[in-house]
Amino acid sequence: MKVWIVGSGTLRPDPDRGSPGYWLESERERILMDCGSGTLRTLARLGRAWEKVTHLIVSHFHTDHVGELASLLFALKHGGDASRLRPLTILGPKGVSGHLEALALAHGSFILDPGFPLEIVELNPGAVWASSRQTLRIRTYDTHHTDPSLAFRVETDDGVLGYTADTGRDPELGRFLSGCHLLVAECSNPDGADTRSHLTPGTLLELASVARPELLVTVHVYPPLLPEEVPDLLGRGGYQGKVLAGRDGLVVTLRKGEVGASISPL
Repeated sequence: MKVWIVGSGTLRPDPDRGSPGYWLESERERILMDCGSGTLRTLARLGRAWEKVTHLIVSHFHTDHVGELASLLFALKHGGDASRLRPLTILGPKGVSGHLEALALAHGSFILDPGFPLEIVELNPGAVWASSRQTLRIRTYDTHHTDPSLAFRVETDDGVLGYTADTGRDPELGRFLSGCHLLVAECSNPDGADTRSHLTPGTLLELASVARPELLVTVHVYPPLLPEEVPDLLGRGGYQGKVLAGRDGLVVTLRKGEVGASISPL
């Protein structure tokens, strides 16, 4: 499985970092996890086959995580493969069906009828969902961010991706993510800030020390923190695992539990 960091930033417009979006390719699946502003353009620049997306995973409904959902379905309807028959499975927390229905009222019927079947799955915290061939398994965890919002374990034969999405301090979340080969984790605020709905270097250190991923990629960093300084802050706090500051175009390869990283030029 390969994982592309499509959008490593936040809701703040940034010339180098788009809003959250992550693209996963396995042997059978093409998965988009969150779909913030800039996702589609960056997928095209990375040469990814966005029109072949098989699954869309939504963590919560803040605009920086779902802002291009309507645009994705519009592009699939009018700019994708007109002969497509394979369904698109949309997985998200309770309310994802209502969110899509509201988008259809605002933008048009293509939201629910993009020219091929949609399978909409609302996931409760603690749910385990598996594809029909059992090549993809998704586990969920209720996060301290919005009601509802979810963190995910995405499990394939090549390895396990953990995604905190947006979350506050929670010791149990580290245990949920334990054993992930790759952990993509937000680190929004500096230490000393409110930790009820976002992580800081200190609270991320606590989480990562329990989860112990083979590679930690930090994303979703707001000023006054700088994305590039987060790995050093974790190291100074005593974290001994491998950490990379997420950036748009970062590619992580998972192959039978082995993890490697490279950069795709943008």
